[in-house]
Amino acid sequence: VQTCALPICRSKGGFTTKIHLITNAHGLPMKAEISGGEVSDYKGFDLLRCDPLPAPKVFIADKGYDSNHIRETVAAEGGTSVIPARANRKAPEPIDRITYALRNHVERCFNKMKCSRRLATRYDKTAASYLGFVQLVAARLWVRSLST
Repeated sequence: VQTCALPICRSKGGFTTKIHLITNAHGLPMKAEISGGEVSDYKGFDLLRCDPLPAPKVFIADKGYDSNHIRETVAAEGGTSVIPARANRKAPEPIDRITYALRNHVERCFNKMKCSRRLATRYDKTAASYLGFVQLVAARLWVRSLST
């Protein structure tokens, strides 16, 4: 398991982090990484793709992940990327709105994870301990899904 070496970063509001998450089609977490709050989502994509996960058939992400590198990486693995274009993109690519609506599975997964108060309020002082708790909450979601 590769751990994130980035510290929890300081911004105007205090310490901030971003959780980058890959889920399966059922909305269960497959891989989670964290980065500093000011770090671009592009770097989060590279953190997530380090481990050998199955190549996605459809990669659904929000505008933060809109880059040619990400689109080319997903296409090289035989998948389709469904990412809305940023406002500053000169030639926006059309997206399938019906498929993009399935991104709510990821948002629901974040919502379930944030039911853990420690994760939602970021009590941990180090990035390693915060990532460990994110992974613990993800494992709890898997156990809960297997028991129902």
